[in-house]
Amino acid sequence: KDEIKNFNEFLFEEKPIAKIQKIVGKNLHENWINIPHVTQFDEVDITSLDEFRRKYNFQEKQKNNTFNNISILPFIIKSVAYALLKFPIFNSSLSENKKTVFLKKYVNVGVAVDVKDGLFVPVLKNVDKKSILNLFSELIFFANKSRENKLSESDMKDGCFTISNLGGIGGSWFSPIINAPEVAILGVSKSIVKPLWNGKKFIPALMLPLSLSYDHRVINGADAARFLTFVGKLLSDIRFLI
Repeated sequence: KDEIKNFNEFLFEEKPIAKIQKIVGKNLHENWINIPHVTQFDEVDITSLDEFRRKYNFQEKQKNNTFNNISILPFIIKSVAYALLKFPIFNSSLSENKKTVFLKKYVNVGVAVDVKDGLFVPVLKNVDKKSILNLFSELIFFANKSRENKLSESDMKDGCFTISNLGGIGGSWFSPIINAPEVAILGVSKSIVKPLWNGKKFIPALMLPLSLSYDHRVINGADAARFLTFVGKLLSDIRFLI
């Protein structure tokens, strides 16, 4: 028996699952089992948005070299806020008896933050009423609180919709799991330059992959396509967001 034990210890190491991951895993498992997920995919041309963002970052860096470069994420959050206002079924929760939905009159967006032993989802409140710069400041604030394990319960409650952003890591597509009682979640992957036909010729375009998972008891495929198309329209033209 001792020989078998020593042999097994040579092959693998048994490691306890972190407390955060246990909680997250339990919730994800329940959501995956209880919600009929469908995921739709799309790509968005963010060439002009990225050019604007880079120019703005460069100008601000000239004024203040401690300036934090604005990422694409606050623009995505703002576009989602407008989409939630236009398509309120995405800003809803299914009732316990599954016969009605509650349409929310506020727009709060949760953003998944990767931490050492799992993830947290702090919630940015009333994002439809905040500027891109304010949203970016809040993102930095909550990311730091998450990684320092200092988030309060109020920081993570009252979400309407969640964004899971893996763009800074890599990958093309994924199927994010809905964060109940919400009815949809947007996955963001790494943008990549691709040839895009403009009607006359192919031009290089920075394409952003988006993955929208939704609760099929509440949302149908046509509405999901309209939601993604609208988000794409906003992200493809910076004038809609500033």
